[in-house]
Amino acid sequence: MSFSSTLRQLPKGLASLIPAALIASNTVLGGSLSTCENPQLSCRNTTAVADTCCFNAPGGQLLLTQFWDTNPPTGPNNSWTIHGLWPDRCDGTYEQYCDPSREYDNVTAIIAAAGKTDLLSYMNTYWKDYKGDDEDFWEHEWDKHGTCISTLEPSCYTNYTPQEEVVAYFQKTVDLFKTLDSYAFLAAAKILPSTTVTYSAKKIQEALSKPRNVNVTIQCRNGELDEIWYFYNVRGSLQTGEFVPSDPDGSKSNCPAEGIKYLPKLPRTSTPPAPTTLSTATGAPPSPTATSTPGVPFSGRGTLPVTSGGRTNGCIISGGTWYTTGTCAGFTATPSGSGFTLTSSKGKCAVANDILTCAATVTDAAVFGVVDGKLAYNGQTSFYTEAVPTGTVQAPVAVAERATTLEVGWRAL
Repeated sequence: MSFSSTLRQLPKGLASLIPAALIASNTVLGGSLSTCENPQLSCRNTTAVADTCCFNAPGGQLLLTQFWDTNPPTGPNNSWTIHGLWPDRCDGTYEQYCDPSREYDNVTAIIAAAGKTDLLSYMNTYWKDYKGDDEDFWEHEWDKHGTCISTLEPSCYTNYTPQEEVVAYFQKTVDLFKTLDSYAFLAAAKILPSTTVTYSAKKIQEALSKPRNVNVTIQCRNGELDEIWYFYNVRGSLQTGEFVPSDPDGSKSNCPAEGIKYLPKLPRTSTPPAPTTLSTATGAPPSPTATSTPGVPFSGRGTLPVTSGGRTNGCIISGGTWYTTGTCAGFTATPSGSGFTLTSSKGKCAVANDILTCAATVTDAAVFGVVDGKLAYNGQTSFYTEAVPTGTVQAPVAVAERATTLEVGWRAL
């Protein structure tokens, strides 16, 4: 069995523990795709298509979605930013989190190991999380949407190299985004960010539809334009197929007909509710996001920087492991009894078999405390691991003594 096939069969999380030098040559886009002869256009086929490596199904309509976040201002002030690339069924419904075995918590390392530094640099500018946790945001988009795109299944590749489909997903999303300059589309119709001028939904729709000759879906929050969804059907695979602009598959705008604000990306003197992500199926916003109390550690949202050997080195990331490269994950601290619980994008955090774990399978979150500004468990601020992680290695964090001692702090978001 080859190293590539062995790595592919490792459970979630373990593949990312292989040192970067060992897997770099195997994560570069090197596999070849299935040959597709006369591929059909998704959502427009007249007969069933069995080969889902050459035909995106059931998520046949792909949405390139963009954000305009002004509170806080996120990304360049003359550009929209990327939200994601979503596979919808052809009726506006969608699947999500389709393959837990391919949910990764090291997207930055995967892309870097593939040698795609230009892609990573672009994402760091134009694929931004308004909370400042880009890595966590990228993980969410891949886990929820990328794993549901049928033509990205590992079985669609010959000579498959581990996680190359992850790189393909982010590369295609960025490539599409570069062709959709929403700021320029709107500016051409004299629709510019303003604190005083408002616009009609019809005028905005016409400006965004004109370059592609199909409609788009716009979304608003509190009467403010903050999201655009561009729709495509695809002839062939995501990786090599033809993306054909299409009308929306049933997703509707929630913006008012008149009086839509298109605010500039400027610091605000007050703090209105933070932007939220809307569901393509229901249009309902998620629960409000907690905010940190200034000067109070482990309140609201923050990251968990790690100190070891007298210096800060990396962070606890969303699965509960220690990672010294890439972007820190965001955690929510929620009061509980005399302490607080922690939750990441992966789920609640607990201590199981002496190891810190954050996952959707955790039902009873551990209650932590704070001592001298440090995270404490059972009154102790010392945590342990076998060795300081390097490269793409993620070190399990234990509460029982190991060779290396570390402490965990709090940095408010």
